Amino acid sequence: MPGNPMPRFETPLVPRNSISGRALIAVVAIMTFLASLTIGAVILIATAASEWQSDVAREVTIQVIPAPGRDLDAAVEKAAGAARAFPGIGSVRAYSKEESSKLLEPWLGNGLKLNELPVPRLIVVKIAPGAAPDIPQLRRILAEQVPGATLDDHRGWIDRMRTMAGTAVAAGVAILLLVIAATMLSVTFATRGAMATNKPVIEVLHLVGAKNAFIAGRFQRHFLLLGLQGGAIGGGIAIALFALAGAVSGWFTGTAAGDQTAALFGSFSIGIAGYIAVLGQVVLIALVTALTSRHTVNRTLDIID
Repeated sequence: MPGNPMPRFETPLVPRNSISGRALIAVVAIMTFLASLTIGAVILIATAASEWQSDVAREVTIQVIPAPGRDLDAAVEKAAGAARAFPGIGSVRAYSKEESSKLLEPWLGNGLKLNELPVPRLIVVKIAPGAAPDIPQLRRILAEQVPGATLDDHRGWIDRMRTMAGTAVAAGVAILLLVIAATMLSVTFATRGAMATNKPVIEVLHLVGAKNAFIAGRFQRHFLLLGLQGGAIGGGIAIALFALAGAVSGWFTGTAAGDQTAALFGSFSIGIAGYIAVLGQVVLIALVTALTSRHTVNRTLDIID
């Protein structure tokens, strides 16, 4: 007969349908759901910020400031002509006085008379696809040919947008780490509770020669299944929510509210990469649950021994 055979169980060492097990599934599901929402939000913000930066980087603005004795219309036309003749420029559009004044209505209201105010005239210059014009050179040409004209390449706005996106990603990573830490604490308490409940069985296993690794493996498999079950529930709800949000945003495409929302947040679709990230997170949470349980069992058994 082989020596020291491992004991066989007709029933699991840790009951699968205990109250603590169901509670842990609920906790893991909630944690996975929150982590999935965080990942989805980070993806949406990063994608929208990237699109904003791309759009803003392909456009510069020329402002012509009114001054006493200056023919503003002629100055605007001259600045627009200088921009059109510059290499790498795709299109140039000079705003009329009425259009420039209308841009101020969201801040000043539409009841003010702006005729007497020195409202600057705007010229929107779009860079040709694939081109990289020498913006400092264009700025110097405008300063020489059209006094009072200034060129804004929106670098400050792009830097602030990049900082905002980086902050959102960092916050998302911090929230994900907190969720993992909370999951580990929950699993640790659940494992200790399960070990306390099954202490007589564990002592008998020691008496018949079961190694700590064998007992830890039983707990690890049990909590791995719980982690997968809870993670699948939380991740599945998050995936359904993102799919629903994408469908709803598609229904409102073409409306004023839908276009404004799309301009701010994109299509509310996290894409294939986002769904893969959520599924990977489900697996990560399950592995964290299993490994935390094994580590807790080993430490507890070492103290007992």
